[in-house]
Amino acid sequence: MPVPDDLVRAQENAVVEMVQVGPVAQELADRFAAAGYRLYLVGGSVRDALLGRPSHDLDFTTDARPEAIQAVLNGWAEAIWDTGIAFGTVGAVRRGSTVEITTFRADAYDGVSRNPVVAFGDSITEDLVRRDFTVNAMAVELTSTPHRFVDPHGGLAALATGTLDTPATPQQSFSDDPLRMLRAARFVSQLGFEPAPRVVGAITAMADQLDRITRERVQVELTKMIMGAHPRRGVELMVDTGMADRVLPEVPAMRLAIDEHMQHKDVYTHSLVVMEQAIERETDGPDLVLRLAALLHDVGKPDTRRKEADGRVSFHHHEVVGAKLVRKRLRELRYPKVVVDEVAQLVFLHLRFHGYSSGEWTDSAVRRYVTDAGPLLERLHKLVRSDCTTRNRRRAAALQRSYDSLEQRIVELREREELDAIRPDLDGNEIMELLGLRPGPQVGKAYKHLLAVRMERGPLTREQAEAELRAWAAENLA
Repeated sequence: MPVPDDLVRAQENAVVEMVQVGPVAQELADRFAAAGYRLYLVGGSVRDALLGRPSHDLDFTTDARPEAIQAVLNGWAEAIWDTGIAFGTVGAVRRGSTVEITTFRADAYDGVSRNPVVAFGDSITEDLVRRDFTVNAMAVELTSTPHRFVDPHGGLAALATGTLDTPATPQQSFSDDPLRMLRAARFVSQLGFEPAPRVVGAITAMADQLDRITRERVQVELTKMIMGAHPRRGVELMVDTGMADRVLPEVPAMRLAIDEHMQHKDVYTHSLVVMEQAIERETDGPDLVLRLAALLHDVGKPDTRRKEADGRVSFHHHEVVGAKLVRKRLRELRYPKVVVDEVAQLVFLHLRFHGYSSGEWTDSAVRRYVTDAGPLLERLHKLVRSDCTTRNRRRAAALQRSYDSLEQRIVELREREELDAIRPDLDGNEIMELLGLRPGPQVGKAYKHLLAVRMERGPLTREQAEAELRAWAAENLA
């Protein structure tokens, strides 16, 4: 039975009331209307407004061409930039709000790259059909009185049901821009949406098209997905559809390795649980390094899996192999060096604690644990605690007590020593002066020896340090 027009209009008015339009947006709309153009709040700005999510950046679309957009902004915006003008986008800032205004688009794609042959459109409906998902294909016309809600593809209904679908067919949408497949995983993670079956089917059939996308763009979407509220859902979509085989192949490879503790069907499932538990331990918002380390901490297991004579499965040195795999993969994805180094180091160190399970570490071992972790120590604490996924409550409690003991040992050593900045008791200048050396490799060797002594024995007096240095020199510089 058709819905009466007056009821549709009432529903649209109710939606418009939900989209709170700030003074900056309305000022901008008034300027466009005065110049004879239409202006629409569009895409994620409308979606987030309906979800009650804060947004400081506003996206608009208009029938004005780029040069006309610039003319409207002149004298109003505090700053204007045109870096996206080739694609019809002009950006501006006004009273702390960033706005981007794009001319209606009706692009065509060559099916090889993700770069469109830019073509400007003439209507809002023509513009909305080329957008990635229906929840991003809604608009509110601000130059009409009253404001008008535009939703030709059922974005509001999809938003209400938490469904991720495409305005056009998913095959056409993903062929135009394969990066949209990764965006699907990102929105699943960020918003908790469920992809429509036809979207999942299309991604599964077209996952290899991600090879058309630059690694830098892939990394940006992957990072947003990992940093979302539900990253496990995003990872599972990537693995189930084959996207992970093109982006993070080490993750689906973990499905082949049975968890040695028999607590999960495979190492992959265990790693997802560890990531979720690490997220629960975050204290200052989403932590990319911790989340990546938790997801990837066991990627070395498939390559180190061995069946022992007693029938058990072992993964000796998987932390060493895993750290190398992580470093290689994150570099390939163009992650910043600091992220690569920190994630790899956490993977390398995540097993070190298990040598402490009986609580018999020496002070020297505790010093090395802290020194090797360096500024990553708090993250290492969270990762190691999260790596306990056993359902055996007694074993889980014993592991947590052991780690409590280690942390207490660290606190006690900190009270006695400068544990977070361990240095030899003599610096390079003092070594050269005492031994009569010039700068060179021998000074470095002497420095490393004193550092090892410092680790083993703790702080030395000046006399003890000099005696150690002279003894080393007698054996190594004679």
